[in-house]
Amino acid sequence: MPLRIATWNVNSVRLRGGALAQLVKERAPDVLCLQETKVADELFPADMFHELGYPHHLIFGQKAYHGVAVLSRVPLEQAERGDWCGKGDARHVYARLPGDIELHNFYVPAGGDVPDPGENPKFEHKLSFLDEITDWFSSNRHGARQILVGDLNIAPLETDVWSHKQLLKVVSHTPVEVEALGRLSASREWVDAVRHFIPPEEKLYSWWSYRARDWRAGDRGRRLGHVWVTPDLVSALESAEVLRDARGWEKPSDHVPVIVDIAT
Repeated sequence: MPLRIATWNVNSVRLRGGALAQLVKERAPDVLCLQETKVADELFPADMFHELGYPHHLIFGQKAYHGVAVLSRVPLEQAERGDWCGKGDARHVYARLPGDIELHNFYVPAGGDVPDPGENPKFEHKLSFLDEITDWFSSNRHGARQILVGDLNIAPLETDVWSHKQLLKVVSHTPVEVEALGRLSASREWVDAVRHFIPPEEKLYSWWSYRARDWRAGDRGRRLGHVWVTPDLVSALESAEVLRDARGWEKPSDHVPVIVDIAT
Protein backbone atom coordinates (compact mmCIF):
# COMPACT_ATOMS: atom_id res chain seq x y z
CA MET A 1 0.00 0.00 0.00
CA PRO A 2 1.47 3.40 -0.95
CA LEU A 3 1.73 5.85 1.92
CA ARG A 4 2.13 9.60 1.56
CA ILE A 5 3.79 11.31 4.53
CA ALA A 6 3.98 15.10 4.91
CA THR A 7 6.09 16.88 7.50
CA TRP A 8 5.56 20.57 8.22
CA ASN A 9 6.57 23.11 10.83
CA VAL A 10 3.27 24.97 10.92
CA ASN A 11 4.36 27.66 13.40
CA SER A 12 1.05 27.45 15.35
CA VAL A 13 -1.46 24.82 14.30
CA ARG A 14 -4.42 26.99 15.29
CA LEU A 15 -3.35 29.69 12.83
CA ARG A 16 -2.94 27.33 9.87
CA GLY A 17 -6.39 25.81 9.47
CA GLY A 18 -6.80 27.19 5.96
CA ALA A 19 -3.30 26.17 4.90
CA LEU A 20 -3.72 22.68 6.32
CA ALA A 21 -7.01 22.28 4.47
CA GLN A 22 -5.30 23.43 1.27
CA LEU A 23 -2.49 20.91 1.78
CA VAL A 24 -5.00 18.11 2.26
CA LYS A 25 -6.98 19.19 -0.83
CA GLU A 26 -3.92 19.52 -3.09
CA ARG A 27 -1.71 16.64 -1.90
CA ALA A 28 -3.92 14.36 0.26
CA PRO A 29 -1.23 13.02 2.60
CA ASP A 30 -2.07 9.88 4.55
CA VAL A 31 0.02 11.00 7.51
CA LEU A 32 0.61 14.58 8.64
CA CYS A 33 3.60 15.20 10.91
CA LEU A 34 3.54 18.69 12.38
CA GLN A 35 6.07 20.65 14.41
CA GLU A 36 5.84 23.85 16.44
CA THR A 37 2.13 23.36 17.06
CA LYS A 38 2.31 25.85 19.98
CA VAL A 39 -0.73 24.56 21.86
CA ALA A 40 -1.39 22.54 25.00
CA ASP A 41 -2.91 19.11 24.40
CA GLU A 42 -6.33 20.03 25.79
CA LEU A 43 -6.63 22.92 23.31
CA PHE A 44 -5.38 21.07 20.24
CA PRO A 45 -7.89 21.47 17.34
CA ALA A 46 -8.65 17.75 17.08
CA ASP A 47 -12.10 18.33 15.55
CA MET A 48 -10.54 20.15 12.60
CA PHE A 49 -8.41 17.12 11.77
CA HIS A 50 -11.35 14.75 12.14
CA GLU A 51 -13.21 16.86 9.60
CA LEU A 52 -10.20 16.77 7.27
CA GLY A 53 -10.23 12.98 7.43
CA TYR A 54 -7.58 12.22 10.05
CA PRO A 55 -9.14 10.17 12.87
CA HIS A 56 -5.88 8.94 14.43
CA HIS A 57 -4.00 11.49 16.55
CA LEU A 58 -0.72 11.49 18.45
CA ILE A 59 -0.12 14.87 20.05
CA PHE A 60 2.48 16.22 22.44
CA GLY A 61 2.07 19.91 23.10
CA GLN A 62 2.74 22.71 25.51
CA LYS A 63 1.33 26.18 25.83
CA ALA A 64 2.70 28.70 23.30
CA TYR A 65 5.94 26.82 22.55
CA HIS A 66 7.27 23.83 20.60
CA GLY A 67 4.84 20.91 20.19
CA VAL A 68 4.68 17.99 17.76
CA ALA A 69 1.77 15.97 16.38
CA VAL A 70 1.04 13.10 14.02
CA LEU A 71 -2.40 13.09 12.36
CA SER A 72 -3.16 9.99 10.34
CA ARG A 73 -5.69 8.32 8.10
CA VAL A 74 -4.15 4.97 8.99
CA PRO A 75 -3.88 3.49 12.49
CA LEU A 76 -1.05 4.51 14.80
CA GLU A 77 0.17 1.84 17.18
CA GLN A 78 2.59 1.81 20.12
CA ALA A 79 2.49 5.60 20.37
CA GLU A 80 5.21 7.15 22.54
CA ARG A 81 6.62 10.52 23.55
CA GLY A 82 10.31 11.31 23.82
CA ASP A 83 11.77 13.65 26.44
CA TRP A 84 15.30 14.85 25.83
CA CYS A 85 17.83 16.80 27.92
CA GLY A 86 15.50 16.61 30.91
CA LYS A 87 13.60 19.72 29.85
CA GLY A 88 10.14 18.27 29.34
CA ASP A 89 9.85 20.02 25.98
CA ALA A 90 7.34 18.65 23.50
CA ARG A 91 9.76 17.81 20.69
CA HIS A 92 9.42 14.12 19.80
CA VAL A 93 6.67 11.58 19.23
CA TYR A 94 6.84 8.20 17.56
CA ALA A 95 4.49 5.40 16.60
CA ARG A 96 4.18 2.32 14.42
CA LEU A 97 2.55 2.61 10.99
CA PRO A 98 1.08 -0.16 8.82
CA GLY A 99 3.81 -2.21 7.24
CA ASP A 100 5.64 -2.43 10.58
CA ILE A 101 7.32 0.94 10.09
CA GLU A 102 8.35 3.06 13.06
CA LEU A 103 7.75 6.77 12.43
CA HIS A 104 9.63 9.44 14.42
CA ASN A 105 8.58 13.10 14.34
CA PHE A 106 11.15 15.57 15.75
CA TYR A 107 11.37 19.27 16.39
CA VAL A 108 15.05 19.94 17.05
CA PRO A 109 15.81 23.11 19.08
CA ALA A 110 16.59 26.12 16.91
CA GLY A 111 19.68 27.04 18.92
CA GLY A 112 19.43 30.80 19.31
CA ASP A 113 21.67 33.27 17.52
CA VAL A 114 25.22 32.71 18.81
CA PRO A 115 26.88 29.49 17.60
CA ASP A 116 28.93 28.98 20.75
CA PRO A 117 27.72 26.46 23.38
CA GLY A 118 29.84 28.18 26.03
CA GLU A 119 28.15 31.53 25.51
CA ASN A 120 24.69 30.44 24.36
CA PRO A 121 22.69 27.92 26.43
CA LYS A 122 20.21 27.48 23.55
CA PHE A 123 22.97 26.38 21.23
CA GLU A 124 24.37 24.02 23.87
CA HIS A 125 20.86 22.56 24.26
CA LYS A 126 20.63 21.98 20.51
CA LEU A 127 23.92 20.08 20.39
CA SER A 128 23.08 18.08 23.52
CA PHE A 129 19.67 17.19 22.07
CA LEU A 130 21.30 15.88 18.89
CA ASP A 131 23.89 13.92 20.86
CA GLU A 132 21.23 12.31 23.08
CA ILE A 133 19.01 11.16 20.24
CA THR A 134 22.06 9.92 18.31
CA ASP A 135 23.07 7.74 21.26
CA TRP A 136 19.48 6.54 21.65
CA PHE A 137 19.16 5.46 18.03
CA SER A 138 22.59 3.82 18.14
CA SER A 139 21.79 1.86 21.29
CA ASN A 140 18.06 1.15 21.21
CA ARG A 141 16.43 1.28 17.79
CA HIS A 142 18.21 -1.35 15.70
CA GLY A 143 16.15 -3.92 13.84
CA ALA A 144 13.18 -1.66 13.09
CA ARG A 145 12.25 -0.21 9.71
CA GLN A 146 12.13 3.49 10.47
CA ILE A 147 11.25 6.88 9.07
CA LEU A 148 12.52 10.06 10.74
CA VAL A 149 10.84 13.34 9.84
CA GLY A 150 10.68 16.83 11.18
CA ASP A 151 12.13 20.27 11.50
CA LEU A 152 15.72 19.35 12.28
CA ASN A 153 16.71 23.03 12.19
CA ILE A 154 19.91 22.28 10.29
CA ALA A 155 20.64 22.76 6.59
CA PRO A 156 23.52 20.33 6.06
CA LEU A 157 24.52 20.77 2.41
CA GLU A 158 26.01 23.82 0.75
CA THR A 159 23.02 23.72 -1.61
CA ASP A 160 20.61 23.66 1.34
CA VAL A 161 21.23 27.36 1.98
CA TRP A 162 21.13 30.44 -0.18
CA SER A 163 24.80 31.23 0.56
CA HIS A 164 27.13 28.66 2.06
CA LYS A 165 29.89 31.22 2.59
CA GLN A 166 27.69 33.80 4.30
CA LEU A 167 25.93 31.30 6.57
CA LEU A 168 28.92 29.32 7.84
CA LYS A 169 28.77 31.24 11.11
CA VAL A 170 24.97 31.43 11.25
CA VAL A 171 23.09 28.96 13.46
CA SER A 172 21.53 26.19 11.33
CA HIS A 173 24.49 25.83 8.94
CA THR A 174 27.60 25.95 11.15
CA PRO A 175 30.14 23.13 10.81
CA VAL A 176 29.57 21.93 14.40
CA GLU A 177 25.83 21.51 13.74
CA VAL A 178 26.36 19.82 10.40
CA GLU A 179 28.83 17.42 12.06
CA ALA A 180 26.33 16.65 14.83
CA LEU A 181 23.63 15.96 12.26
CA GLY A 182 26.08 13.74 10.40
CA ARG A 183 26.59 11.65 13.54
CA LEU A 184 22.83 11.30 13.89
CA SER A 185 22.60 10.26 10.24
CA ALA A 186 25.28 7.62 10.79
CA SER A 187 23.49 6.19 13.85
CA ARG A 188 21.17 4.10 11.65
CA GLU A 189 22.78 4.80 8.27
CA TRP A 190 19.81 7.05 7.56
CA VAL A 191 19.14 7.96 3.92
CA ASP A 192 17.92 11.46 3.03
CA ALA A 193 14.70 10.59 1.20
CA VAL A 194 14.37 14.01 -0.41
CA ARG A 195 17.90 14.11 -1.78
CA HIS A 196 17.37 10.55 -2.98
CA PHE A 197 15.19 12.12 -5.69
CA ILE A 198 16.39 15.73 -5.87
CA PRO A 199 20.13 15.83 -6.66
CA PRO A 200 22.37 17.31 -3.96
CA GLU A 201 23.78 19.70 -6.57
CA GLU A 202 20.35 21.40 -6.82
CA LYS A 203 19.47 24.30 -4.54
CA LEU A 204 16.58 23.33 -2.29
CA TYR A 205 14.92 25.15 0.62
CA SER A 206 11.99 24.54 2.97
CA TRP A 207 12.14 27.77 5.02
CA TRP A 208 12.18 31.48 4.21
CA SER A 209 12.26 34.15 6.90
CA TYR A 210 9.21 36.28 7.62
CA ARG A 211 11.59 39.24 7.60
CA ALA A 212 12.07 39.01 3.85
CA ARG A 213 10.09 41.70 2.05
CA ASP A 214 9.67 39.41 -0.96
CA TRP A 215 10.65 35.85 -0.04
CA ARG A 216 10.28 34.58 -3.60
CA ALA A 217 12.39 37.29 -5.26
CA GLY A 218 15.11 37.22 -2.63
CA ASP A 219 14.97 33.44 -2.30
CA ARG A 220 17.20 33.43 0.79
CA GLY A 221 16.05 30.07 2.04
CA ARG A 222 17.34 27.11 4.00
CA ARG A 223 16.36 23.43 3.96
CA LEU A 224 15.40 22.70 7.56
CA GLY A 225 12.58 20.18 7.04
CA HIS A 226 13.75 16.62 6.44
CA VAL A 227 12.60 13.06 5.81
CA TRP A 228 15.05 10.21 6.41
CA VAL A 229 14.58 6.46 6.07
CA THR A 230 16.60 3.45 7.15
CA PRO A 231 18.39 1.59 4.34
CA ASP A 232 15.80 -1.20 4.30
CA LEU A 233 13.17 1.30 3.14
CA VAL A 234 15.11 2.98 0.33
CA SER A 235 13.77 0.59 -2.31
CA ALA A 236 10.22 1.46 -1.18
CA LEU A 237 10.65 5.20 -1.82
CA GLU A 238 8.52 6.39 -4.72
CA SER A 239 8.78 10.20 -4.79
CA ALA A 240 9.63 13.31 -2.79
CA GLU A 241 8.57 16.94 -2.99
CA VAL A 242 9.19 20.20 -1.18
CA LEU A 243 5.98 22.19 -1.60
CA ARG A 244 7.58 25.58 -2.18
CA ASP A 245 4.35 27.28 -3.25
CA ALA A 246 2.92 26.84 0.26
CA ARG A 247 5.14 29.72 1.43
CA GLY A 248 2.89 31.98 -0.64
CA TRP A 249 -0.44 30.68 0.68
CA GLU A 250 -2.71 32.87 2.79
CA LYS A 251 -1.40 33.17 6.37
CA PRO A 252 1.62 31.01 5.59
CA SER A 253 4.08 29.41 7.93
CA ASP A 254 7.69 30.40 7.31
CA HIS A 255 8.27 26.69 6.57
CA VAL A 256 6.69 24.61 3.79
CA PRO A 257 5.61 20.96 3.73
CA VAL A 258 8.00 18.23 2.71
CA ILE A 259 6.23 15.20 1.23
CA VAL A 260 7.43 11.67 0.56
CA ASP A 261 5.59 8.72 -1.01
CA ILE A 262 6.64 5.29 0.17
CA ALA A 263 5.35 1.78 -0.47
CA THR A 264 4.53 -0.19 2.68
